[in-house]
This record gives sequence, structure tokens and C-alpha cells, in this order.
Amino acid sequence: MRVRAVALATLASVSIVGIGWQLGSQAIDASQSLTAAADTGASAAATAATETAATASAHSGTFTGSVVQTQYGNVQVSVTVANGAITEVTPLQLTNRGGRSVGISNQAAPILRSEVLAAQSAKVKNVSGATYTSEGYRRSLQSALDTAGF
Repeated sequence: MRVRAVALATLASVSIVGIGWQLGSQAIDASQSLTAAADTGASAAATAATETAATASAHSGTFTGSVVQTQYGNVQVSVTVANGAITEVTPLQLTNRGGRSVGISNQAAPILRSEVLAAQSAKVKNVSGATYTSEGYRRSLQSALDTAGF
């Protein structure tokens, strides 16, 4: 970017009869805009790196999500965050109304856990056949992440 700005500034000093001054002033304006844009980009990158480092250190610990009521029972999870990354999700309560509900939840929980760890967020898809468990899991997880400031 700076090489381009220098080239434009050099072009600004060249005078062409009749339109030289106008071309020169436009080139100077363009040169200043490019330099300002380059400086702004570098500043934004430095700010983002600083915020990421501060965020990573602020988000550590184990956080418990709210209890989410579904028609098949309550769902609640806790999440462990270390240096701004989700490292573990633990179901504290899963749907339990009837044997089938327990079986569905027991199959869905490890799938949801691995999806959350891969996505590093509560924005994961439902596990097929476990819609209520999936929705309760995500809602409880999101409340835990909100508590963590994640």
C-alpha cells in the first residue's frame, strides 16, 4: 500500500498542461487516502489482537446453564471454558420422561457435545430424533456461555 501511495504522490508532482494541477491534487488526495487506509488497517489489526488476548484470558472456568424445561423433562448443561475456548460440555440433566426419552438423550448427548466442541458455540444442528433434547441442550448451553461472557 505504501509503495502505491508513493507512486501516486510522485504522479501528483508531474504537471500536465491544462489538467496538471487538477490531476496532481486528485493524486495527492488519493495518496493520503491510501496511506490513511493502510494505517487504519494496521491499527484495527492490532486492536483486534489485543481484544482477542483480553477476551481469551477473561473467559476461563466452568459455567452452569439454566434449566430448560421440555415436554420430556428438564435439560441442563455446564460448559468449561479455558482461554476463550470451549473445552468441555457436561450434561447435568437430560430428558427423562419414560425409557425412550432417556435412551434418546443418552444417544444425543455425546453427539451434541462433539458438535459444540467443533463449532465452539451453541449454534449446532439438532440431532435427528432428539429435537427436544437438542433444543434444550443448546438453550442451556447458550445461557452458560452468556454467563461466561463468551
